[in-house]
This record gives sequence, C-alpha cells and structure tokens, in this order.
Amino acid sequence: MKKITSIIELPFEKKIVFKGNAVSFHADTIILPNGKKSVREYMEHPGASAVLPVLPDGRIIFVRQYRYPVRQVTLEIPAGKLTGPEDDPLARAKAELEEETGYKAEKYEKITDFWTTAAFSDEILHVYAAKGLTPGISHPDEDEFLKTEAMPFEEAWNLFKKGKIKDVKTIIALQAWKIRLLEEK
Repeated sequence: MKKITSIIELPFEKKIVFKGNAVSFHADTIILPNGKKSVREYMEHPGASAVLPVLPDGRIIFVRQYRYPVRQVTLEIPAGKLTGPEDDPLARAKAELEEETGYKAEKYEKITDFWTTAAFSDEILHVYAAKGLTPGISHPDEDEFLKTEAMPFEEAWNLFKKGKIKDVKTIIALQAWKIRLLEEK
C-alpha cells in the first residue's frame, strides 16, 4: 500500500463547464500529492436546508412531489436550496416549511448537517426538527406541485426499511430522529 504523504490536492487549473441557475459544474485540473495532475469533476451547490416537521402526536409531515431526474414521485421532508453563502440555513428551513406545507413552528432544533455526495458535490444540507406546529396555507413556488401527508413516525420508518423512501435527506433525518427517540427512552 502506497503511503500518502499529503492529502492536499492543489488546483492547477479551474474550469467551469456549465453555470446554471441552481448549480455549476467544474472540471478542475489538480496536482496530486505525488506531483501528478488529475481532473476532478464536481458540482458546485450553494447548500440547502431541510426540516422534519413533528406534530404533537409524533406524526411527521412529508411532501410528495414528482422529481424529474429520477422520474418518480418521492416522499420527502420539506427542503430548499440556499440562495448563497449569506443565506441563513435556519431561516431557509423555516421558509421552506411554510412554503411547502403551510405549517409554522414554535421551536426548531438542529438535527445534523452533512455533505450530500462529497465525491462529486460540495453541497451541504442542514436538517432541523420543527415542533409546536400550527397549520396554515402553503404557497409553493410556481414550479412546485406538492401534496402534504402526515404519517406516524413508525410507518415512515418502515417505508424507509422497505426501500420505499429513497431520498437521502429524508433517510438521514429519519435516522437521526430515531436515534433521538431512542436516547429519550
């Protein structure tokens, strides 16, 4: 096994392949620890926030929506992209909860944050739990067509275990919440 003397990969040439409204794609040439050059293709993303809305009886509020890249309707927790580095992740989570479900919360608690796919994206996703929910009227973006659904946590957990929930932010939020519930016992 070859010994790694340095884990720093220095950019030699930065190249934007595509710049879109939401993300941009890069193909940067870097210098490896052994001095050789290599290309790293990755997606630059401003980050996102998600919220696990928990009703007083323990049910979770989800949204169902069609996701074009996977060509399926997904069951997810509400979430949205940050507008940039100045956007506050908690403020974004609050806004997305209200926009997508109509609910407002009295209390938010950070559950975790994580890189969604560190091998090819710099996206970081911040996940919050929301409690003390008050229903209201949703006002999704004009290109969002959502259906909200309240479900007992154990039912959602079973859907995840059966492979019926495939959205990574929702899976991680459910797992983090399950740990929280177990620790409270």
